[in-house]
Amino acid sequence: MGSGLTAAGDGSAASAGPGPARAGPWPRWGADDWEVMPREFFGRPATVVAPELLGIVLVHDAAAGRVAAEIVEVEGYAGRLDPASHAFRGQTARNAVMFGEPGHAYVYFTYGMHFCVNLVCEQPGDGTAVLLRAGWIVEGTDLAVTRRSAAASPSGRRLAQLASGPARLCQALGIARDQNGADVCDPGGRLRVYAPAGFGGLPADQIASGPRVGVSSAAEVPWRFWIAGDQAVSAYRPHVPRRRSAGSVGSAGPAGSAGSAGSAGSAGSAGQRLVTPAPRDLGGS
Repeated sequence: MGSGLTAAGDGSAASAGPGPARAGPWPRWGADDWEVMPREFFGRPATVVAPELLGIVLVHDAAAGRVAAEIVEVEGYAGRLDPASHAFRGQTARNAVMFGEPGHAYVYFTYGMHFCVNLVCEQPGDGTAVLLRAGWIVEGTDLAVTRRSAAASPSGRRLAQLASGPARLCQALGIARDQNGADVCDPGGRLRVYAPAGFGGLPADQIASGPRVGVSSAAEVPWRFWIAGDQAVSAYRPHVPRRRSAGSVGSAGPAGSAGSAGSAGSAGSAGQRLVTPAPRDLGGS
């Protein structure tokens, strides 16, 4: 995917309910021909992988039970060339998973209260990833509701909000620090990513794109992708500088973003600059 993406907006009817009910030839979640996605899928630029992740299903088999979510919103981050990425300043103990093998989960803790999950892309050393921003719960709704105490009712709009936003998605699926580094391409793993056999991504007219949420650098780059009109897509919020008291130390990054608020300016490392792609050229680096 990558050509013909809908401009930022809300161009199609909202989803009528949870689960893969999109127009297309693939079956609903739970059919026999859903397969764990191969590692080769992730061995490409994050900005190419990102829109093609829409409609896939993330599954977590935890001790408490299984919860699965259809992914409806993502953001791509282009590693060392991207000042909004955790990888922009190079490898650290915190972001080491980003520089490893593609198809692994990079889970980080932000604001001292939330976890966010990304899927590593390209080749070892590149440091690129896709942040999973929102999903529809398609299996394990009762457990997701229990985990998400803010969702008082498992019906209607509340159901759409169970995993709407990266922190809510992790909470609903029980994703935390223990899942950092998990191989989502391992059929025997607890955290896995599934797609129907032959799935090549949603039709381009069902996908919208726009600026990433809450990043202070490269904020104009349209590497956020979502299923147009879907009720579970999170609200867009631009970066708002945090007030700091004298002598306080800021957070490593904004909640709900794979970006680092501490990255100053838009220049990349070694004098390189992140290039905003043309509407039909979404290949990152």
